[in-house]
Amino acid sequence: MEKRIWLSLAHMSGHELDFIIEAFNTNWVVPLGPNVDAFEVDLENFQKADRHVVALNSGTSALHLGLILLGVKPDDEVICQSFTFAASANPIAYVGAKPVFIDSEKDTWNMDPVLLEIAIKDRLEKTGKLAKAIIPVHLYGMPAKMKEINAIADKYKIPVLEDSAEALGSKLCNQMCGTFGELAALSFNGNKMITTSGGGALVCRNEEEAKLARFYATQARDIAPYYQHSHIGYNYRMSNICAGIGRGQMLVLQDHIDRRRAIHKLYTQLLSNVKGISIMQNPSSEWNSNFWLTCILIDPNVAGVSRETVRLRLDVANIETRMLWKPMHLQPVFENYPYYGNGICEYLFERGLCLPSGPTLTNDDIFRVVDNIKKMCKKAKRITTVQPYKMVAG
Repeated sequence: MEKRIWLSLAHMSGHELDFIIEAFNTNWVVPLGPNVDAFEVDLENFQKADRHVVALNSGTSALHLGLILLGVKPDDEVICQSFTFAASANPIAYVGAKPVFIDSEKDTWNMDPVLLEIAIKDRLEKTGKLAKAIIPVHLYGMPAKMKEINAIADKYKIPVLEDSAEALGSKLCNQMCGTFGELAALSFNGNKMITTSGGGALVCRNEEEAKLARFYATQARDIAPYYQHSHIGYNYRMSNICAGIGRGQMLVLQDHIDRRRAIHKLYTQLLSNVKGISIMQNPSSEWNSNFWLTCILIDPNVAGVSRETVRLRLDVANIETRMLWKPMHLQPVFENYPYYGNGICEYLFERGLCLPSGPTLTNDDIFRVVDNIKKMCKKAKRITTVQPYKMVAG
């Protein structure tokens, strides 16, 4: 059998071990240290904005702390994109708040600004209160319509907490994702743009917010000669060892972005003549996605095969793919919360597939993926052509 083509594997620069060895040699093997500080500075410089970064143990932790910093309390409502991974919504439950889910628009597959304002007005009418935060997501690296979302947020004075976990290096109007909201979360999970073997970061507007985030992330210990706590804290800081991996990864971050964009371009070229299959694209020149994962939509009525047929047959061919995220409003744990929808994310979930997109993939790997897809569609169309004749003859 041919080698397994994975969806998105981590790729090392070759310098990660240097930073790790330095940490061991200096006995900085705790959560904090020179690598953590330097990694935060590297991220701040990469974002090209006057922001302050706090390195944490996950992107989920970053969203949780972000909600705490925004003052979200039990029974408050937080507006969240429905079409996303559960980690975007779970922190809302951590603080005892209630999610209000918003459907996507078709251009970016992200939070629909029109539905966002409808939801704000409707929740205000029904509860007498405004939501305490808005969590848009840059899905699969595609920037959300932040100009429109921020304009609505400003109008109602609701802070925005960006979920930029999948969008490190993506830009909208030449501005980095993760710098549009009051706060933003980044992720360095094993399959993201860079990895710290897990990990994440909270992007803050000022040093005051960053200082408070660090306070909560290190068990909220008061300034005292003994262990005193006036607030509930968390063990959320990134370790110096993991940050060393991150420093090495920063050396190849732009290479990873360039390679994923090149893979997306190659998929676009190779699948351009396959009817019934479309590829998620930048809506206009204002968008510049990192294309963390290249995503396709399969119209079974045209392609002759369903998304699920393609996924299962590619798996048999030793090619890993992934269905798009199941919307949050369809999840059993969130099914009883408010949802403002138009059917877009359910349509995407039924037809969408993430193709292998990691920076370690070769062009030959991409050719193999596409060749298998084309064979499926060609065979399906041949069967579809013959079948009506048999039905008539019978």
